[in-house]
Amino acid sequence: MRLILPVLAAGALALFAQIDTAAAKGCIKGAVVGGVAGHYAGHHGLMGAAAGCVIGHHEANKKARQTNGAAPSK
Repeated sequence: MRLILPVLAAGALALFAQIDTAAAKGCIKGAVVGGVAGHYAGHHGLMGAAAGCVIGHHEANKKARQTNGAAPSK
């Protein structure tokens, strides 16, 4: 039991050190909105947060393409 906590802490630090914040554009806002909506729609907050992250990231990329003047792909 004493060994589990330090191993988990080291693993968490290693994962957080690799996070790229630029790639998560739109994900945080979408995850918050999706998590709240999922919670109120039958206690599915985690599934709502995951779906919200995907949708938020997609919308942020779409907005970035429009801002840069590129034609949206179909």
